[in-house]
Amino acid sequence: FLRSSEQKITTDMLHYAARLDDMDKSLADFPELSIYEKFYGLKRSDLGVYALVGQEIAGAAWVRLLKEHDAPNAYVDEVTPILTIGVKPKFRGQGIGSVILEQLLQEAGALYDQMSVSVMHESPAVKFYDRFGFTPVDSSEKKSPTDGSDVFTMIKKLQRQEVKRPSDGYDASYWMD
Repeated sequence: FLRSSEQKITTDMLHYAARLDDMDKSLADFPELSIYEKFYGLKRSDLGVYALVGQEIAGAAWVRLLKEHDAPNAYVDEVTPILTIGVKPKFRGQGIGSVILEQLLQEAGALYDQMSVSVMHESPAVKFYDRFGFTPVDSSEKKSPTDGSDVFTMIKKLQRQEVKRPSDGYDASYWMD
């Protein structure tokens, strides 16, 4: 789980979520993106998970409640958090994004009724989110702050259910003397 002390993870992964690596740009080039990571974890509404491969952070997904005046893409209302997900290029295509999103959907379902995400038209991400039950929001077209491409909002209704974590059922005493 992402904690406030790990805000650097959200900063690093936002770089990949916004595909700045593809444009050879940095977050400093797009200060308007800071709303998705700045002071992450200081609000009780911030929720996120990350994946480790070996000792390296491979990807992360998190949600934040943002205000309309922040002008975020994927804004629906003040009770719908906005999803950000990023996976480092060398780990893409290995199912890491799916695993972290599955876990985040379970965790978020304990707190929220739905979440939203901004997606580029004609992007493979549309099919990715569709597989998880995200649906397009009518009249939600905007422009990407990074390259001006057309984006739209997708929303996922969450099910209230008991959270099952990968560590559930693990008995540490089994490994102790």
